[in-house]
Amino acid sequence: MAPPRNRRPGFSKRAQYSIFASYLLGILGAVVGLLLLLISIFDPQGFAVLRTIGAEATAPVSKTLSEVGGATGNAGDNISAYFNAASKNAAMERELRSNRIEILEARALKQENERLKRLLDLDKEVPDAIGMARLISSTSSSSRRMATLGLGTTDGILIGQPVRAPEGLVGRVLEAGPTTARILLVSDSQNVMPVKRASDELPAFATGRADGTVDIRPINLGTNPFKGGDLLITSGSGGLYAPGIPVAVVIRKTDTGAIARILANAAKVSHVIVQPMFQAETVAAIEQEEIGGDGTETEGSE
Repeated sequence: MAPPRNRRPGFSKRAQYSIFASYLLGILGAVVGLLLLLISIFDPQGFAVLRTIGAEATAPVSKTLSEVGGATGNAGDNISAYFNAASKNAAMERELRSNRIEILEARALKQENERLKRLLDLDKEVPDAIGMARLISSTSSSSRRMATLGLGTTDGILIGQPVRAPEGLVGRVLEAGPTTARILLVSDSQNVMPVKRASDELPAFATGRADGTVDIRPINLGTNPFKGGDLLITSGSGGLYAPGIPVAVVIRKTDTGAIARILANAAKVSHVIVQPMFQAETVAAIEQEEIGGDGTETEGSE
């Protein structure tokens, strides 16, 4: 059987005491409030003293609650600031990466523009230049050092023509097709060219080492006057290369000559110009002499 909804608390002494205590506290609070009201009306100064005493009594509790609230608020602010700072740092890192990429692209574009400007200046210095083009590719792992030029016979390119960049001599045309040509680079081991020291025109031969350097051998055997920093240029002998084209700089002396670093490295050169042979008739005569003996021709002979 379900208990009645309006069950009276008289059956529990604890419930009766709780109701009595609540009534008593309510009446006591009303009496205290009435007394305080009467004191504030008839004795304002006494009421001010009571109010001061109450403030002093509750000050420690209020201070503790205020500190707890302040600490909680500061903790919340610190947590919020931490996450905001992390978000801002991530955004700044993304922006920094983007700016770094833009800076690198701008730097590369500036370098490319400087190369093209030097090439245009070189084209003005060489009025008889046949053409200007980009090096499409160059070998780096093969034992031979070749490059492909984006010009061919339809552009007037012929076998034997020198190829140079603003930095110096790149090589010579070895094979020519209608729209492309193969270049025998200065660094190829089969490429032997006459050079001279720029300071005193001391004659020598430069032979590629297939590693970006050339061996320098003086014509007069038994003498080795080379030293680090010597600039080597084409001598004009043989009629293939015009005199005065920079070739390499000596980096160290050897027992028989020197080793020099090539100035126009095909791996770093993007655009080149092609010049006509310095003395085509002389080159043709030399080739006829080489072929006349046994009907064969040695590749890379000058």
